[in-house]
Amino acid sequence: MFHVGGARSALYNWAVAHKAGGTFVLRVEDTDEARNRPEWTEGIISALAAIGINASDPAFEGPYFQSQNTTLHRESAVELFEAGRAYYCDCTREDLEARTGSKHLGYDGFCRDRGLAAGDGRALRFRTPDEGVTVVADLVRGDTEFPNASLEDFVVARGNGSAVFLLANVVDDVDQRITIVIRGEEHLSNAAKQQLLWEALGATPPQWAHLPVIVNEKRQKLSKRRDKVALESYLDEGYLPEALVNYLFLLGWGPKDDIEIRPYTELEQLFDLRDVNKSSAFFDVKKLSSFNADYIRALDADAFVRACEPWVLGSKAPWAKEAYDPAVFAEVAPLVQTRITVLDEVPMYVDFLFLDRPAEDEAAWAKAMKPGAADVLASARTELVGAEWNVGALKAAVEAAGAAHGLKLSKSQAPVRVAVTGRTIGLPLFESLQVLGRDRVLARIDAALERLATAE
Repeated sequence: MFHVGGARSALYNWAVAHKAGGTFVLRVEDTDEARNRPEWTEGIISALAAIGINASDPAFEGPYFQSQNTTLHRESAVELFEAGRAYYCDCTREDLEARTGSKHLGYDGFCRDRGLAAGDGRALRFRTPDEGVTVVADLVRGDTEFPNASLEDFVVARGNGSAVFLLANVVDDVDQRITIVIRGEEHLSNAAKQQLLWEALGATPPQWAHLPVIVNEKRQKLSKRRDKVALESYLDEGYLPEALVNYLFLLGWGPKDDIEIRPYTELEQLFDLRDVNKSSAFFDVKKLSSFNADYIRALDADAFVRACEPWVLGSKAPWAKEAYDPAVFAEVAPLVQTRITVLDEVPMYVDFLFLDRPAEDEAAWAKAMKPGAADVLASARTELVGAEWNVGALKAAVEAAGAAHGLKLSKSQAPVRVAVTGRTIGLPLFESLQVLGRDRVLARIDAALERLATAE
């Protein structure tokens, strides 16, 4: 699944590429077979497309696959060796522990001057400088200095000659002419090593920008094992792509005028990497939901109905497809639109219109069908039989039924609502009765009266 942090990084890359008249490069780093499946790649591509990043835009390039560039990776490893920038090492972890007496110390450079040739089981290590510092000039964090003495001679190719991630990543970046790398701050620790590799391969390092980590309400880094982090999960729940884009864009950055809800085109023009915060960004689901509700309210009537289609017509609908009536839904859609936060709430508000019987909610039934409810329902039925079928007349009928038992409208309408819709909350009751129709309303009241009588 596509992590919301990855989506945020992608949006920032997309914005920078657009503003600079450059290119957004999608590369799938698929050399780890255990973590690579075609459906996962398709998931990344479709998730990016959902937030507006796709090949229909001239700024989009790819996808490239790292596994298709392995020949160049191997050649670059040999180039580093032949230039004296890397050496072969046959040390095992056990060897290192025996020499240092610790399981935690980094590599000690034992094979630096042994002059080993390539061979089975011999990894290729990059020879880091002994003195000085490597300065990573970061557009977000400023200059970060890494003392070279603290950088161990790290592995760039395995004993079978295949490149590890650090080298493959740099080789691909050089090959694909990457000039700016915008990514999460967890990669900052790799930046010094990667910069040394760029320079060793005779290339000019890119501009770096390491984005603040995204955290949950406990200020813990978002984790797929603990938190809901998949972009697809939010889309499946009915968060609008536009709302997600807007919210994700503000995780670590904000416009200087403090107007947060605005179209992507404006965010893109206002965005500057140098204004991104260094501190962690809180992923506030409540705030995201508030954004989404605002975006839903802003849809015109036709756009809202189209956005609801997966939840009223597709497999997400709790009723048979043939039971759905688009004209009926269009009639109540404006009422639904002002009440929901996410689109997967839509069925709860309208299922009474398309199901043969209202939803069974025992808690709602127990709350509404208290002693005396049967009398109210019976009176309401009598009033509704001859009432004109419009909102005003229906309200008057239920109000009269309650008054006959000394109840205000707020009390008398509760058993009617549960009998007809199955729920204690929902769309305005009298609009609901009007749309459902006299015959179905009376039939449901009869069914509720029968159930109450059986329970006595």
